[in-house]
Amino acid sequence: MRVSGTVFRYGDNVDTDVIIPARYLNTSNHAELALHCMEDLDATFKDKVKKGDIIVADANFGCGSSREHAPIAIKESGVSCVIARSFARIFYRNSINIGLPILECPEACADIKAGDTVVVDFSTGVITNKRSGNTFQSEPFPPFMQELIQEGGLANYVAKGGIA
Repeated sequence: MRVSGTVFRYGDNVDTDVIIPARYLNTSNHAELALHCMEDLDATFKDKVKKGDIIVADANFGCGSSREHAPIAIKESGVSCVIARSFARIFYRNSINIGLPILECPEACADIKAGDTVVVDFSTGVITNKRSGNTFQSEPFPPFMQELIQEGGLANYVAKGGIA
């Protein structure tokens, strides 16, 4: 499985309150959540993000509360994956559970800039920055996690018989 997209670049400690502000947590409508994704950090995000785009951030992405609304808002906005130096553990788990691919790769994060085009191959873990021509190795997803992501998350994966 491969994705390619334009990069939105953020720094350290992007918490779940700026990914999806708490004032919008009164809805379970995924499309509504996407309309407010990143708005307190990047007011232009919802107007500029396109299907397949990629978020690249520094350390501790997704820190803060354990709300699964944050990865849902990112995924529903069209983002194909998030690459960061590191993730808050609960955000990491929630992302995988809802089918949002995330990769830790500090070397890629040091090279990738806002607006770059990045290609990610989940089966090999290779991240390629088209601007710089540099490639980086992250941990590839095991086959069952690739299936889980392709199915749209853990609930869909289980419903289709993915876990016995």
